[in-house]
Amino acid sequence: MAAHTENEITVNAPMDLVWDMTNDLEHWTQLFSEYASVEILERQGRKTTFRLTMHPDENGKVWSWVSEREPVPETRTVTARRVETGPFDFMEIFWSYHEVPGGTRMRWVQDFAMKPDAPVDDAGMTARINANSAVQLELIRDKIEQRAREQVAVAN
Repeated sequence: MAAHTENEITVNAPMDLVWDMTNDLEHWTQLFSEYASVEILERQGRKTTFRLTMHPDENGKVWSWVSEREPVPETRTVTARRVETGPFDFMEIFWSYHEVPGGTRMRWVQDFAMKPDAPVDDAGMTARINANSAVQLELIRDKIEQRAREQVAVAN
C-alpha cells in the first residue's frame, strides 16, 4: 500500500526568490529547522545527489539518507526521490511553484510506503509528514518573506 500527502503555502515574495532559496541545497540547514547537515555527493546536469542528516529526534536517534533532486526551471517543478530509503519502501517528492495573487504558492506532494519493519506505518508517517510540513512551510515562508523585505529595503 502507498501513502500520499499534499501541503502548500503562499509566500509573499517573487517567484525567483522563492525558487532560488528553496533550491539552494547547500543552505537548507538555514532554511529548514530539521536538517543538521547537507552534503552534496554528485552533480550531473540538473540532478543533484546529496545526503541529508537530521538533528537528533526525541529519542536521540539521528536519521540520515541520500536523495536525488532535479529542478526544472522552465516548469518551476522539482522531482526528488530517496536513494537510500531507510524505513521507507520508497519516497518520491514533487515540488511545484505558481505565481498567485499575493506571491508564490509552493506545493509539496509526497508519495511513499513504509517498510513492514519500519517504526511507523503509512498512516503514522502520513500524520508526521503533514504535521511537520506545516511547520517547515511556515518557517520557510517567514525566512523568504524576511529576505524579500530586506531586498526591498536595500533597493530603496
